[in-house]
Amino acid sequence: MKYIGLQMGRMARGAAVLAAICAALAALPARMAAAAEAWPARPVTIILPFAPGGGTDLATRLVAQRLSQLWGQPVVVDNRPGAAGNVGLELAARARPDGYTLVSGNAGTQAANRWLYKKLNYQPDAFVPVSLMAELPFVLVVTEKLPAASARELVALAKARPGKLTFASSGQGGTPHLTAEIFEAATGAEMLHVPYKGGGAAMGDLIAGNVDMLFASILETAGHVKAGKLRALAVTGKVRSPVLPGVPTLAEAGIGGAESGSWAGLLAPPGTPQAIVDKIADGVRQAVADPQVRARLLEQGAIPVGSTPAQFAAQIAADSQRFARIIQDRHVSLD
Repeated sequence: MKYIGLQMGRMARGAAVLAAICAALAALPARMAAAAEAWPARPVTIILPFAPGGGTDLATRLVAQRLSQLWGQPVVVDNRPGAAGNVGLELAARARPDGYTLVSGNAGTQAANRWLYKKLNYQPDAFVPVSLMAELPFVLVVTEKLPAASARELVALAKARPGKLTFASSGQGGTPHLTAEIFEAATGAEMLHVPYKGGGAAMGDLIAGNVDMLFASILETAGHVKAGKLRALAVTGKVRSPVLPGVPTLAEAGIGGAESGSWAGLLAPPGTPQAIVDKIADGVRQAVADPQVRARLLEQGAIPVGSTPAQFAAQIAADSQRFARIIQDRHVSLD
C-alpha cells in the first residue's frame, strides 16, 4: 500500500508539472503578442556587414533614419565589415532574437556566399527574412578608349579577341564579379578577370584605361559617366535607371539572360518571433513608401521595394539558385 501511495504521489506531482507546462504554453501566444505590441521599447541596432559608403550601406541608412522617426526610438547602423560580409553575419547570428538586433544583407551575403565558402560559421537560411528594402542594379561601363559603343559591340569585340579584354571587379566572388560571369555565360564572350580589393581601386584603374570594363553600382558610376570619363553601355536590372535614363537595360541592348545585380534587405536573427518580424516589415514598407526616402533612394540609383517577409524569402531563394549555377559552372571559389 505504501508503494502504491508513493506511485500515486509521483503521478500527482507529474500531472501538476504537466498542467503547469500546458498552462505556460497556452499563455505563450499572449506573452508573445504583448512583447510584439510593446516593441520597440529601446534602441534598435542594424548590423551592416560592409564598410560605409556602398549601396547597401546608403540604402540601409536612409530606411533606418525613417524607421527611427516612425518608432520613436534610435535605429543605429553598426558597420561590421570583413570576409565579404561574413563577419557581420556571424555576429548577427549570435544576437538575441528579440527584434532589437537586425542585419542588413544583400545578394552576396544571403545568396552567393553559401556557395563560395566551404564553411561558414552561421547558417544563411536560419536568418528570418523581414523585408527587401531596395534593389541595387549595376551598370556596365567601359573605358573611353575601348571602341565599343553598345553592349553588342562589346561582345563582338570580346569574341574577336578571346581572353584579351579585361573586366575589373571589386573582388573575387562579389556580386559585381558574378554579374560579369553571368554576362560571359549569356553571351559566350571570354574575358580576363582582374579582381581588386574594393570598388574604388577598380574604378580608378578603369578610368585610367588600365582595364576595359566593369560592372559597378549606379551610385559609384553615374558621376563618372555624366562627366564623360566612362561610357555606360547597359544597366543590369529589369528597368532603366532614372539616374541614367538614356542607358538601356541589357535586355533592351539585345543581351538576354544576363539580368543581375544586388539588393539591400533587412533580416532578423534565427528564432525572432513572427509577430515582431511582421511589425518590423510593416515599418520598412512605411519607410520606403515615404516620398523623401523614395526620392533619395532613386537618386542613389536604387529601386525602392519594401516587400513582405514571404516576398523577400522568395527573392533570396531565386537568387541563391541563380548564383549556385553560375558559381558551379564558372568554377568560382573563395576557399
